[in-house]
Amino acid sequence: MSSKRITVAPERQLKEIKVGAEEIIAEEELMKKLEQSWESQRPLRVKLGADPSRPDIHLGHTVVLNKLRRLQEFGHQVTFIIGDFTGKIGDPTGKSKTRPELKDEEIADNSKTYRDQVFKILDPERTEIVYNSHWLGKLSPVDLIRLMAKRTVQQLIVRDDFAKRFKDRQPIHLHEFVYPILQGYDSVHLRADIELGGTDQKFNLLMGREMQRQAGQAAQVVLLMPLLEGIDGVQKMSKSLDNYIGIDESARNIFGKTMSVSDEHMLRFYELLSDKGSGAIAALKDSLAKKSLHPMQAKKELAFELTARYWGNEAARAEQEYFEKAFSRRLVPDELPEYTVTCPSSGDVNWVDVALEIGFAKTRSEVRRVIKQKGFKVDGSVISQERQTLKVGAEHIVKMGKLRLAKIKVAAK
Repeated sequence: MSSKRITVAPERQLKEIKVGAEEIIAEEELMKKLEQSWESQRPLRVKLGADPSRPDIHLGHTVVLNKLRRLQEFGHQVTFIIGDFTGKIGDPTGKSKTRPELKDEEIADNSKTYRDQVFKILDPERTEIVYNSHWLGKLSPVDLIRLMAKRTVQQLIVRDDFAKRFKDRQPIHLHEFVYPILQGYDSVHLRADIELGGTDQKFNLLMGREMQRQAGQAAQVVLLMPLLEGIDGVQKMSKSLDNYIGIDESARNIFGKTMSVSDEHMLRFYELLSDKGSGAIAALKDSLAKKSLHPMQAKKELAFELTARYWGNEAARAEQEYFEKAFSRRLVPDELPEYTVTCPSSGDVNWVDVALEIGFAKTRSEVRRVIKQKGFKVDGSVISQERQTLKVGAEHIVKMGKLRLAKIKVAAK
């Protein structure tokens, strides 16, 4: 790990940490830790844990990662825990039923993907990657019983998801009660100063505070970040709702999807995703309110920033030019990406297959959802059925949703 001095005063650090944060437990404790760190030049140990339950990360996940990067810029040390042990249990947070157990192969594959993706945001020199199986896997049955003896069923059952399932007579398995205890023990093992998480993680993070106190340690500060709504501006960003922007998506998709966000929701994206400091964001809001800055321009700057973060400035510039031609000045068909799709000599085309073949979507369900929502068009006409008979040799303009646009030529197999 590199040695980096803490050069930002505690008051300034706290101001920046609070930008976009939902809740700090407790703010006065955080200020005290920042002051002690400043005086001693000892970096604070900042913890974030993630179970490798899925292989990909979208912008909703990066809300916490962006805050971690800000803390790194101040000189603090981040410990990123890959929950390869807790992942086998499954975090019950927000779940109405027990999660299926992940296989070892899935955990290993997803863990590698997590490592690759988090370093697109975090500074590798100030990030320690650890696996909680290294200490949780060494707990004996007696050790585990001792940890569980410090908690009561009453303390656990008040948790919202457990309480709801209990009320609805839905099963709650004993191992699910163990999950927050093990996550709390991670904080004890690492002697964490600060732990970050989404608002849905509040119960688990507070468990870490309590367990640290019982172990005779200073309790960690809990920094809760809001759950980012998707590009629809309504529901939590989620792949299953098709309202997400993946950090591994193409530069075109990242730029275009960001531009599809509403003017109102754009400001939330700025607060939670942008590298701009609190002063710059306040100035941007003021310019928008005074109408000296057009929302479209502000959104282009945001789209550029997010695209450049994952693909570089050159790619971001290219996508801004493409967007301006395609959607501001009506891109002519000759400038569209072109694909040849094959079909039987009868001209029977399956649009779900075509969308997957030309990279408009990754899953059949996503295409079917767009067709059902009347968002799939061919030559400007809405397609309501998956199949259509076309003339072999003909060319058509295909549009899926607001952003995906291409020219296809129909060829016989």
